Amino acid sequence: MTAVHWIRRNLFATWLDGIVTLACAALVMRYLPPILDWALVNATWNGADRTDCAAGGACWVFVRVRFGQFMYGLYPPAQTWRVDVAAALLVGFVVPLLMNSAPYKKLFGFLTLVVFPPVGVWLLLGGLGLPVVETRDWGGLMLTVFMTVYAGICAFPLGVLMALGRQSRLPVIRTLSVVFIEFWRGVPIIAVIFLASILLPLILPAGVGVDRLVRAVVGLALVIAAYMAEAIRGGLQAIPKGQAEAAAALGLGYWRATWFIVLPQALRLSLPALANEFIALLKNTTLVLVVSLFDLLGIVHAALADPKWVGLTMEAYVFAGSIFWLACFGLSRWSAGLEKRLSAATKH
Repeated sequence: MTAVHWIRRNLFATWLDGIVTLACAALVMRYLPPILDWALVNATWNGADRTDCAAGGACWVFVRVRFGQFMYGLYPPAQTWRVDVAAALLVGFVVPLLMNSAPYKKLFGFLTLVVFPPVGVWLLLGGLGLPVVETRDWGGLMLTVFMTVYAGICAFPLGVLMALGRQSRLPVIRTLSVVFIEFWRGVPIIAVIFLASILLPLILPAGVGVDRLVRAVVGLALVIAAYMAEAIRGGLQAIPKGQAEAAAALGLGYWRATWFIVLPQALRLSLPALANEFIALLKNTTLVLVVSLFDLLGIVHAALADPKWVGLTMEAYVFAGSIFWLACFGLSRWSAGLEKRLSAATKH
């Protein structure tokens, strides 16, 4: 297909498409040049403080000077190599899972879901030969990624169990699953995080404490698990009953039929909704600021309180927003590609 044919088919297929295309082009021509002038052409990249920044352009000196804090929070600079190693392990384990032709996917799945969680906590927290870094010093992008990964690892299996429980024929299990899902779906996430951090220490026995980061991760996981359960339940309901009946006729029990036949199909159908929940989880990590945990957005907001950088709100939030957008867009494109590959595989 030539470029002309592609443009005609995708941008000017009908008269309404043509009007929308021309209107969007007019908006881009009107607003893109001044944005580029501010962000790139007239921007200041080098310097020590805001006095080195030229008027009329973005002061990216702020981001460059504070970059380490945005990435690691107050993590000791001499120990940031541990964060880098943990990030490298996570990427090394996850990337092969995203590649079509990568071998040993089951091994990398085991490493990601079973090996990495305790190893990652050990690297970041310390102990067993490494200096301990308290979670109050964690922050920035590392804290955002940590909460997203660990809350997601906790939420997904719990969501699957709750979805299966809501479909159960046993009244007690079904009722408990419905109560769990409806309760956590009906409570605002910010309230869950706040209550988990404030009320939980009052409920626990004297002398028993739970780290506030753990409380925030558990709170996020419980709420996201409830939403995931409903997404997976929709996939389960879309599977014809004949699938389970055929499995039973072959002598497969409930768990084997569910694990090998029903659940894989349900997860494939639920993939867009599940990806949406993971994206929501990533963005909801910003709510932990209410309990004084400084994720990427929180640490950027705190940096603006420094008198040296007061007034650079635009640069701060453009930087943080760009990172969140890139992460969410990447998750969206990956889920769309995976959905397409799985749909193509089922047709053969």
